[in-house]
Amino acid sequence: MAYYLGRDVKVAISTENTTKGIGLNASSKLQLDGTPSTALFAQELTDPEVFEYALADITGVDLGISVTDEDITYLGLKSVLKAEIKKETSITLTRKKSGLVWDVVFNGSVKSGDEFVDGTVNHGARWGVAKNSVEDRISNGLFAPKDHLEGTDVSFGYRIFIQMKNAEEVISIPGCQITGHTISLNADGTTEETMEFISYVDPKIGATANVARLVSSDM
Repeated sequence: MAYYLGRDVKVAISTENTTKGIGLNASSKLQLDGTPSTALFAQELTDPEVFEYALADITGVDLGISVTDEDITYLGLKSVLKAEIKKETSITLTRKKSGLVWDVVFNGSVKSGDEFVDGTVNHGARWGVAKNSVEDRISNGLFAPKDHLEGTDVSFGYRIFIQMKNAEEVISIPGCQITGHTISLNADGTTEETMEFISYVDPKIGATANVARLVSSDM
């Protein structure tokens, strides 16, 4: 587990879709956005300008990388085998609250026309962008990650980019889904909000932001 102060890092969020980001419209509804807006949540997956829309007012980043094991006991033996099942990466972002974007992303609802199932707009955008039988839409999270597709590539969830300020190295965590959102009220100071992400895809580390597309085997 590593904790970074907001002043020490730059953080950006993108979808796993190369043409569609997610933001809010003037009615505070979730919409797909090909060009970043003032109420942007996640830009489209682009390179090399990933930090052009870095998050403002970040106060803390909590990054945890761990492994989930399964205990296997053999009859007549004392030792227990711990077999690796999957890797798990968790990211918690905390920022000064300045609007409704994170609230609506977690709770919904979706602008009519951008919902995955026509007429069902009461879900959030916790799972990113997927293509239904017609076109790219905001996923409702009711089908497998590997079936969230843009063409033949997987478009499930979000990708979070973290870079130490004044450094070139970037860690990117693909295939993230949102698992929690909380608000810390403060009568005497700044109200903060926290958003939690989790991913089971291996993080990527390099001198520049890694934006290689996901395939089914990654999921």
